[in-house]
Amino acid sequence: MRVSSVVRVWRAGRVVDPHSVIGGLRKGPGDPAYVFDAGRRTVWRATRTPEGAVLLRLTPYAGGVEAEAWGPGAEWALDGVPELLGEKDSWDGFEPLPEHRALVDAARRFPDVRVPRTRAVFEAMAAAGIEQVVTGKEAFRAWRVLLREYGEPAPGPGSPDGRQMMVPPAPEEWRQIPSWQWLRAGVEGRRSRVVLTAATRAKALERTLELTDSDEIERRLRSLPGVGVWTAAEVRQRAHGDADAFSFADYHVSRNVSYALIGEELDDDGCAELIEPYRGHRFRVQRLLELTGIAHPRYGPRKSLPTHTPGATHRLR
Repeated sequence: MRVSSVVRVWRAGRVVDPHSVIGGLRKGPGDPAYVFDAGRRTVWRATRTPEGAVLLRLTPYAGGVEAEAWGPGAEWALDGVPELLGEKDSWDGFEPLPEHRALVDAARRFPDVRVPRTRAVFEAMAAAGIEQVVTGKEAFRAWRVLLREYGEPAPGPGSPDGRQMMVPPAPEEWRQIPSWQWLRAGVEGRRSRVVLTAATRAKALERTLELTDSDEIERRLRSLPGVGVWTAAEVRQRAHGDADAFSFADYHVSRNVSYALIGEELDDDGCAELIEPYRGHRFRVQRLLELTGIAHPRYGPRKSLPTHTPGATHRLR
């Protein structure tokens, strides 16, 4: 049965490239919930709203974005398009230091990039839980496997490349995934428990959207077993639109950022001191430098990845 769509035009009054803003939500090029049409700069995103599943298409034009949505969550998703594309984010108070030439250049190259706010806290927590400890390649594969098996086919016409897009499972559906299927996807018990625990607290997680104190949001997120500083930051970046939620405890981020700024690789403590002048915008620094592609040199044997959760000791395979 053909599903009708709802269309709105958001006149932002500025250049908006949806993929540049929300591209960090994509879990690799094969993500069943996110497709990017590079030719038209159009993003197709399948997500779950309080009203139900939705497929959202975002197409830029001069001065704004045309948004089209299918499914029971269409109106909710369209209402949130400005926030999703960073309308509530502000660069006020952000000024790259002259000696940080890479950041100065990045701010000039990407002046219209904003921090998105998806308003989907549990969805962000589920993705971050799967991404803990392992490489991006491993996490993206797990996401694909689990969504294709347990996600809901997205309403609407499907993606332009012909792939069936999938809406991430609802909290109760994540809880029904058998342990052997988690293992088949490459997600061991510790990481799956983060997702399953979050699923039991999904309503409380969504209520953090009502808070304005970033420290209190982080405290509540980290009150869940298995959620540490990295996982909480990933959720705040995606769901809450927190421009200060720097990804500390990541294997590469502090090293990449410090290398881009001063040509030296620093650990979390050193990087925290280096970016302290940007407090309030530390994730903005991270994101702008990510867009430039500057990264610390990769050489030598592969090292063990750190943990993103407190007290973790499992060995990667």
